[in-house]
Amino acid sequence: MDALPFLATANPKRQPIYVLSGDEDFLKRLARDRIIANALGDADPSFAMSVYPGEKLDFSTIRNELDTLPFLAPCRIVIVENADPFVTAHRPTLEQYCTKPSSVGVLILDVKTFPETTKLAKALPDGGKISCKSPPPYKLPAWCVEWAKTRHSKKLASDAAEMLVELVGTGMGLLDQELGKLASAAGAKPGIAAADVAKLVGRSKAADVFRIMDAVGEGKPGEALSILEDLFAEGEDPMAILGPLTAQLRKLAAVGRFSADGLSLGEAMNAAKVPNWDKARQSCEKQVKHLGRRRLEKLTDWLTEINIGLKGGNPLPERVQVERLVVMLARPRES
Repeated sequence: MDALPFLATANPKRQPIYVLSGDEDFLKRLARDRIIANALGDADPSFAMSVYPGEKLDFSTIRNELDTLPFLAPCRIVIVENADPFVTAHRPTLEQYCTKPSSVGVLILDVKTFPETTKLAKALPDGGKISCKSPPPYKLPAWCVEWAKTRHSKKLASDAAEMLVELVGTGMGLLDQELGKLASAAGAKPGIAAADVAKLVGRSKAADVFRIMDAVGEGKPGEALSILEDLFAEGEDPMAILGPLTAQLRKLAAVGRFSADGLSLGEAMNAAKVPNWDKARQSCEKQVKHLGRRRLEKLTDWLTEINIGLKGGNPLPERVQVERLVVMLARPRES
């Protein structure tokens, strides 16, 4: 079960074992809190909950905890954090435990991966397997609107939500923090507008790279370099800028390959997983048309070259190497 439907369920049935898988820590925290509240009700968690690291943990320790009825609480909760090595080391024992779990214990395993093909995964009901992965980027504005309403009691305008995701990025925890700040700043006002987001929310590195790529798509090397120089002046590391820049250029290279294989531009963007909101699609289309087929085919080689260069393979200063890449991208297409 995905985390968002689980969190929306009014009274989920208590399971003896939960596996929280994925890399979105914000959703894991929410799911964990929901499981604890649902299992303990009004009881004090400090009397009924134990947390263990997953490295070098014996199953017997966990089993003893799970079989111990806590004081003034309906059940015992045992949480294993970073549980991947624990699951790997004790998989057969966990599979056996699934057939006859403790009647007074709830086990929560926090893992990065949990393949559905394993015997352990097949032994657990869907309600006990919570996938904590961030929604696709194009769905995040809608999530922000809903989250602002349910968690912060504010109406977030749709254009404000899109701007928020563009500025902050796709981290749900960061989006929640910014929504909390916006809700506090709004005070008695019932809504949050795009102007509020523009005024109060700072840009992430990814958003700054999007600005650079917007200038690239417009064929404005001077503007792209100006944004880049501002980032360097603020102390940004070239490698930190190259990360989100590489992610966008790899998408553009993929769009170029899919287009060369005969897909329409829209189909190519879908296949390359370009976000599906209007601004992202429009920007990508401009960048593809500006770069042209020849440069799109060279992008992967250019990225390999600069990655090697920034790791010591090029004697030029790191910022000069990034500047050269941006100029190659933004200059007019060769005839």
